[in-house]
Amino acid sequence: MVSVSERTTARWWSTAAVGAGVIALCYGFARYAYGLFVPRFGETFGLTTVGVGVLGGLSTAGYGAGLLLSLRTATRSARATVLLAGALAAVGLGLMAAAPNVAVFGGGIVVAGGSAGLVSPGVAQLIGETVGARHRVRAQTWANTGTGLGLAASAFTPLLAFGWSSIWAGFAVLAAAMTVLAWRTLPRPPASATIPAKSTPVHGLTPLVVNSVLIGATSAPYWTFSSSRLTATGLSPTAATWCWFTIGAAGLLGGLAGRAAERVGLRTANLVTWTLAAAGLALLALPRPGLLGALVSSALFGATYMALTGLCILWAARLFPTRPARGVTWSFVGLGVGQTAASPLAGAAAAGVGLPAVFGLAGLVALAAWSQLDARLAPPASGPGG
Repeated sequence: MVSVSERTTARWWSTAAVGAGVIALCYGFARYAYGLFVPRFGETFGLTTVGVGVLGGLSTAGYGAGLLLSLRTATRSARATVLLAGALAAVGLGLMAAAPNVAVFGGGIVVAGGSAGLVSPGVAQLIGETVGARHRVRAQTWANTGTGLGLAASAFTPLLAFGWSSIWAGFAVLAAAMTVLAWRTLPRPPASATIPAKSTPVHGLTPLVVNSVLIGATSAPYWTFSSSRLTATGLSPTAATWCWFTIGAAGLLGGLAGRAAERVGLRTANLVTWTLAAAGLALLALPRPGLLGALVSSALFGATYMALTGLCILWAARLFPTRPARGVTWSFVGLGVGQTAASPLAGAAAAGVGLPAVFGLAGLVALAAWSQLDARLAPPASGPGG
């Protein structure tokens, strides 16, 4: 006979795993895989670098719209928000695959980007409502590693012999199948889960948003220029692809951040992770990191990026114990703001001082997180959210 404890453990693993699967599709495929196929998109639609940038901006716009929409939907029905995210990923990817022109393709990018904006707040809220306090921290951080899973799964798709539209159609089918699986398996929150949330002072949320902006600002150079940097050091495109895969695969280790936060505290786990992130960035500042240095850098970046975003979710859950989606939304808005602002700044700096200096500077900026030794800038020491 299965005990209550075993059933609870199985339920949190199931919820975290399915949540991670939906996140993998919404982020790894619907949002980030675009960058892997830019050359093929450019050939199909005759895009200039400006056009490529505009389409990338549409993805960010859709992502932002999804985040803002999640403020209303996630607390009303977290389960429906997750299912909507999966459905939008399937529709957006399908539109991109079947697009007869760049206008329809751009519309698909917006819809697909919106799915990523909805999914993290939705999953965080659903876990907050359905997973017991004993397992909630680990469930949140393991679900968040879905982004790494999606990155790893999509890394080698540009090497497939199929045309990009067939690959994108396959992505859409996977997204639809994952949405059906989520519909059949995700738990429904109990009626008691709909508890009015107490308002959180703005100053309690500000340190979280600042931390998230810092994640966005320091990660932007890596997402945008790491492949170019590795190619410039003499690595082949195949090696660069392996590095992208390593980012995603190592990102799965980010799920351990929840256990680390339980053992040593959220602030300590956050600061140790930030220090490792700085080291990963700094490795690409070396004149010749080589394949080993590139792989270590990719592993550190993937693991720490997923860990830091997972720790942000735990931070948000402490601020908004009954409505973690609200804190997660504002945290990820800060993340997006940091990435949006830092990408062009990093490009301008690279033109002036070179990419090695940009990565060295990003590593130094990451160490600014040590300002959290000041209790006013640190995450809450404890809270009902874990």
